[in-house]
Amino acid sequence: MAKLAIQNVTAAYDAPGGGVLQALGPITFTVEHGSFTCLIGPSGCGKSTLVRILAGLQPPAQGQALIDGTSIHAPLSQIGLMFQEANLMPWRTVVENIALPLEMAGVARAERLRRVEVLLGVLGLVEFAAAYPGELSGGMAQRVALGRVLVQRPEVLLLDEPFGALDAITREQVSVDLLRIWARERQTVLMVTHNIHEAVLLADRVLVMSPRPGVIVADIPVRLPRPRNIEDTYSDAFGAIARQIRAAIEV
Repeated sequence: MAKLAIQNVTAAYDAPGGGVLQALGPITFTVEHGSFTCLIGPSGCGKSTLVRILAGLQPPAQGQALIDGTSIHAPLSQIGLMFQEANLMPWRTVVENIALPLEMAGVARAERLRRVEVLLGVLGLVEFAAAYPGELSGGMAQRVALGRVLVQRPEVLLLDEPFGALDAITREQVSVDLLRIWARERQTVLMVTHNIHEAVLLADRVLVMSPRPGVIVADIPVRLPRPRNIEDTYSDAFGAIARQIRAAIEV
């Protein structure tokens, strides 16, 4: 059984001038357990809407989203969600920001600190444990935001353009960090991105969506060996997959 499944899902919104705007679908696909899937397509094609449906934040107009065969109707502890903006609390330290979801869930302080301490090393944040968000670079802030999701130990990570606000160099560095963490934890990941090279670097598979209403127009496997690093982006095999994705987007 697939870890995630989208079955004939559609989404629609009230149009500004009246009527209904069809935003998404119908769309059907599955995501296998422990896999890393990237979702790519033009702006406004419904990628973020699809993430919200999978996160239980928005019901579909039709169809259903499932985790382990069970319909998703509300946010679930098994599913972690990370947006483009870090949205850290400026009055809380790095440790306190990462620990926030555990604090809200009533986890004992000693256990919160133990789990955060492990993540600080994984995320390269040990030296910044007592720092406040205003003292962090954009890349560091995104690492903290990722830590806040990972500390909950979700089975599924939904990442909605998490590195879109970063400069190109920092984006590459944080992407490699994410690959390293995923290789260790092997959660099921579905990540929205507009960056073709980022998708090929990270994913086992890239789903390409059409303009609105978004449907899947290509399902492209990324058969590159792991572990991967930035040097791999210069290989002929990498370039061939990137060109295949771009051609699918431009159809």
